[in-house]
Amino acid sequence: MCKDNKENLKKTNPFFEAYKTPHDTVPFDRIKLEHYEEAFMEGIRRDDEEIEKIINDPEEPTFENTIIRVDNENGEHYYDLLDRVSNVFSCMLSAETNDALDELAQKMSTILTKHSNDVRLNKKLFERIKHVYEHHRELTPEEQMLLDNCYDGFVRSGALLSDADKEKLRTLTEEASMLSLQFSQNLLKENKAFKLHITDKAQLDGLPDTAVEAAAQNAKEEDMEGWVFTLDYPSYSPFMTYSTQRDLRQQLYMAKNTECTHDNPENNLEICKRIVNLRREIAQLLGFNTYADYVLKHRMASNTANVYKLLNDLIDAYKPTAVNEVKEIEELAKKQEGEGFELKPWDFSFYSHKLQMERYNLDAEMLRPYFELKNVIKGVFGLATTLYGITFKENKDIPVYHPDVKAYEVFDKDGSYLAVLYADFYPRKGKQGGAWMTEFQGQWIDRKGNNVRPHASVVMNFTKPTAEKPALLTLGEVETFLHEFGHSLHGMFANTRFESLSGTNVWWDFVELPSQFMENYAVEKQFLRTFAFHYKTGEPLPDELIDRIVKSRNFMAAYGCLRQVSFGLLDMAYYTKQEPFTDDIITFEKQAWEKAMVMPQLQNTCMTVQFSHIMAGGYAAGYYSYKWAEVLDADAFSLFKQNGIFDQTTAQSFRDNVLSKGGTEHPMTLYKRFRGQEPTIDALLERNGIKTAHKK
Repeated sequence: MCKDNKENLKKTNPFFEAYKTPHDTVPFDRIKLEHYEEAFMEGIRRDDEEIEKIINDPEEPTFENTIIRVDNENGEHYYDLLDRVSNVFSCMLSAETNDALDELAQKMSTILTKHSNDVRLNKKLFERIKHVYEHHRELTPEEQMLLDNCYDGFVRSGALLSDADKEKLRTLTEEASMLSLQFSQNLLKENKAFKLHITDKAQLDGLPDTAVEAAAQNAKEEDMEGWVFTLDYPSYSPFMTYSTQRDLRQQLYMAKNTECTHDNPENNLEICKRIVNLRREIAQLLGFNTYADYVLKHRMASNTANVYKLLNDLIDAYKPTAVNEVKEIEELAKKQEGEGFELKPWDFSFYSHKLQMERYNLDAEMLRPYFELKNVIKGVFGLATTLYGITFKENKDIPVYHPDVKAYEVFDKDGSYLAVLYADFYPRKGKQGGAWMTEFQGQWIDRKGNNVRPHASVVMNFTKPTAEKPALLTLGEVETFLHEFGHSLHGMFANTRFESLSGTNVWWDFVELPSQFMENYAVEKQFLRTFAFHYKTGEPLPDELIDRIVKSRNFMAAYGCLRQVSFGLLDMAYYTKQEPFTDDIITFEKQAWEKAMVMPQLQNTCMTVQFSHIMAGGYAAGYYSYKWAEVLDADAFSLFKQNGIFDQTTAQSFRDNVLSKGGTEHPMTLYKRFRGQEPTIDALLERNGIKTAHKK
């Protein structure tokens, strides 16, 4: 191709030019599939060019010319290209993928991992970084953190290995990256392939109107008669909770819990085995006994003993209550169905809901009319306004990647621009299940002193609106919204010099604190009063219902805690292995979490093969983080309870000491600065009503 044509092609690629959009947001409306690969390859070339400049610099290596090198010859985003395209591509892969995108991801995975290895294993580059590490000027704490992370990042990526071991590491990481991607793609395909198709109206018995209407809509979208239920949470969960059709509940449950175990191309069993072994080999090559040892070096927990201590303490505190909770559900089921009735996992949600109704006269559907999505948005945004003085304004000129996505400008309390927030609420074909927060752009301060503000995104899978009703959420979905929004505040309040230390770039057992902290508000009367109004009548959520919410807050809390602990145990079981993993996954899983189980396990179900967090999502040897952060969030919220849940002084301290600081200092230093002391498990036990029960 002649040069002119090549240049013309580049000009039409949005990644190569200034976006010229509000706040330099991603021009989704102009990005086509073919733009990604071209931008990736050019981004890699520019990275290589920059590294050549650094390693051939005749000057003595310094913090300025090696760690934070600034280029004055090329445009502002010249060397940011790879980050820019990667951020967009990875977000689309989760939120709006298709076969062509999946195929490109497979192709790029090997190329990008190879490039990352080329950088991390570049001898000359590491020598310069090492020189700066050993001989540098006096640095600010943030500069020191960046240098430590940079040096340590290279060491942890194999910079000190022999040439032969470097090559070995390269092979292992490329394969691990490819398999993680394959795992996610298999899970998405398997999840979307299942449909429970109902044509007999009698089989809808027990289901609330919202679930029936959503299923009718699903059927319509598929050009099918009747009703279609899927394995997406807003469809699956109501069916398991309300359907009187035990055989159909069993069918749905088994479909969900045997995903990726079938004899088809989407089977993940061998993939998981291989991922576990690859990670163990990588860790051992780098001088660690296990992958968990490798991971925990940069976590608040610091070692496996502390993780197991937390998990075992929680089992000791919660298991007696959890056993009791299950017993009560069994008793109710037998009372209703006869003594010979055997409670199975597909019965659990159904009868626990009946017990909840009997005890508190409360269920998710009774509350749903009061949680219209547009009001919940107002409530959640309003909470941030009350606490921190920030405001949100939808801007329809900001391009979005799907019509369901809304884009907001966020302004600080002094009226200055703070961030852009995207919100993507509903399930669809090319979207992973679950909920997450991500960023299209992080925050940093550039060389001219401009504070580049973040573009954060929250992605969820809530109940969709139908022809009859707007989107009405359950209380659980409100909590999910608050959780992801908490992550986004961590991103939006970021105020640090370096992007790699800003916002949510913190140790993983600290990253869940801001998100889980926000969940506390979901059951606070003062907060519910601000947005929970009936979508038809406008009546506020009655006091009586709020009282029932508060009273029922700890319903099945111990069981829920042990479920989380069991996932933590499973994760640790895989990643504390020192020997090659050869076990049968299904059998191994059952043994790994046995200690936290309070119900008999089914033989052929399997969690591991769909456990994205630990196989493909960065939580390997880190799932305990949710419980670790829960100890922190209960402790942090107890200070707000003490000072007032909307207290702006406490909120400002939380913002200044935790939310805006990112990963610039050790998380415990930041936490103690806010809280005045180290956290204890007491606030969590108290919140869950366990403390008193435990002490009896």
